[in-house]
Amino acid sequence: MKYENIVLEKKEYVFLKRLLNVTGYYKDQNTKDSLKKLSGELTSAIIYDNESMPEDVIRFNSLVTVKSGTWETQFQLVIPTDRDISANKISILAPMGSAVMGYAEGDSVIWNFPNGAKELQITNVKQAEKPIDIDVLL
Repeated sequence: MKYENIVLEKKEYVFLKRLLNVTGYYKDQNTKDSLKKLSGELTSAIIYDNESMPEDVIRFNSLVTVKSGTWETQFQLVIPTDRDISANKISILAPMGSAVMGYAEGDSVIWNFPNGAKELQITNVKQAEKPIDIDVLL
């Protein structure tokens, strides 16, 4: 892991904590496990002001490319209300979204596919031209 712990922007951290406080009602075990893992990672997260955030860290609205073996996909990590699978917009509350939040380009994470856990390599992180206005959500 490039930064030793996940890295989050201060306001995104606050928003994420609020989201996780109200997500205990999922019936899907994979989703529950993913969110529990993310919640645990928040306890040791490195928190930055927006101006100091490293460009290679996955945050809200980041465009992310991940690879496992010959399989590769690109998606945008979004808040739950902006999710749209057909447009490759994955919610932070989806298992894939919660698995990569706060990780950096070059990091690898373990993700539970239907056929078992696989290591995902984060091969590219690009910040969106229009970042999320987190103040509106808080």
